[in-house]
Amino acid sequence: MSTDSRSIALVTGGSRGIGRAVVEALLDEGWVVHFCSLGEDSVASALSALETDNAGRVFGHTVDIRSQTAVDSLVDEVIRRSGHIDCLVNNAGLGRFGPVDSISGDDWRCVIQTNLDGAFYALRACSRSMIERGSGWIINIASLAAKNPFAGGAAYNASKFGLLGLSEAAMLDLRHHGIRVTAILPGSVDTDFRPPSRRPQTDWMLTAGDVARTVIDLLRYPPRALPSRIELRPSQPPRH
Repeated sequence: MSTDSRSIALVTGGSRGIGRAVVEALLDEGWVVHFCSLGEDSVASALSALETDNAGRVFGHTVDIRSQTAVDSLVDEVIRRSGHIDCLVNNAGLGRFGPVDSISGDDWRCVIQTNLDGAFYALRACSRSMIERGSGWIINIASLAAKNPFAGGAAYNASKFGLLGLSEAAMLDLRHHGIRVTAILPGSVDTDFRPPSRRPQTDWMLTAGDVARTVIDLLRYPPRALPSRIELRPSQPPRH
């Protein structure tokens, strides 16, 4: 896919962390980028910083992706303003952790609705316009937790297992329409997403920029090639 100045991307959860790094990387490649996040202040702060060098090419939206109506309206707004969407990066996510016998129903629903339902809403809405154009990329930021359950991660594991299943089923549904769907499964990434108990900075971890670089590398693949799942690990984690 071309990365000229009229290539249009939508990044969910784009105000900080991995999403912010993806937004910055796409802008550096000349893309026009729309991003969304739940917090109005977070969107405004990120947009102010990003517009300094990218005026007219970056747009921020305050959206609760747990709402199908809100996501549909977001996609309609992006298409109205920029004409089309070449790439969706489903990055928005959160974690609520605790043993399965004690995690609350509210926490469970919040994780599933954000990490899985929101990704589905965005994927469905964007794929419909991509089908009309006969091309597109949908990149879902999952996690190695989509394959490797851990104690205290029932909600998070379920959401990421589901996201991987959604991604691979959508790949089969959409590839004959010229749409490529890929799941990126990062391991430990040094962002503030990690629980406080796991948050001390460590230089062996992946960075948000490493994940963003993977997104850019995908967009450079020849049209005949479809890497449907990428597992991205730290090269030298500590020995246990």
